Amino acid sequence: MEAVGNDTKIGSYSYPFADLADERTRNWPLVESPWNVPTLLALYFLMVHYGPKWIARYKPLQLRVPLFSHSLAMAFLNAHICLELFTASRKLGYSFSCQPCRVSYSPQEMRLAAAFWWFYISKILEFADTAFFILRQKWNQLSFLHVYHHSTMFVFCWIFIKWMPTGSVYVPTMINSFVHIVMYSYYALSVLGPRVQKFLWWKRYLTGLQLVQFTVVFFWALQVVIQGCEYGTWITLIGAAYMLPFLFMFGRFYVQKYMVYPAAKKSL
Repeated sequence: MEAVGNDTKIGSYSYPFADLADERTRNWPLVESPWNVPTLLALYFLMVHYGPKWIARYKPLQLRVPLFSHSLAMAFLNAHICLELFTASRKLGYSFSCQPCRVSYSPQEMRLAAAFWWFYISKILEFADTAFFILRQKWNQLSFLHVYHHSTMFVFCWIFIKWMPTGSVYVPTMINSFVHIVMYSYYALSVLGPRVQKFLWWKRYLTGLQLVQFTVVFFWALQVVIQGCEYGTWITLIGAAYMLPFLFMFGRFYVQKYMVYPAAKKSL
């Protein structure tokens, strides 16, 4: 390995801070090369840009079986991630408020790293949500909020699995995976037809749960920074700031969807 300042060459890849990459996960699939992120993001943005133009020439597709299968698989995957993170962190005696990332090859530490790798992979699989919106021509759901959320979460997850795959990252990951269990369960049930859809009155509370998630993670990240936890203070501060646009955009969506629109409808 050859290092010059903060630039390190690993294999054929040269990029800033590569020498700080966690040695346990740096060679895992879709982690080592820095080109994974821009390549997958470019393909995603090309799909978002050109997909609607292409599918507009055809009738919307139903895709009930693929949508149900994908949503159910994602719900189970997130359940696995959440359970692995909870079980391993409890066995390790991890602190909820501050847990430094230590390079350890103990079975439970590697179990945590593997769970977070699957979480990173799940963010790639979530790009299929956008594809389903496009193919079904659900233009109201193909919003800036949706595209921003999916693309930026993927980048953040690559940073964490590359540099800090254990430690305090288990907290927001576990919370997010739990929310996604609920969310993808809703998606799976929503395609089963009117007989099931009438029981999905709790969609409003799903958006509320997402707002609670962003609020909890925001204040959790702040306390990590304030107490000077050894776990990546700089990236935790960025993570706290990252929650603010989501609080604003999801909050605005909630108000417009469940407060302003119903009130306007009643006044007609």
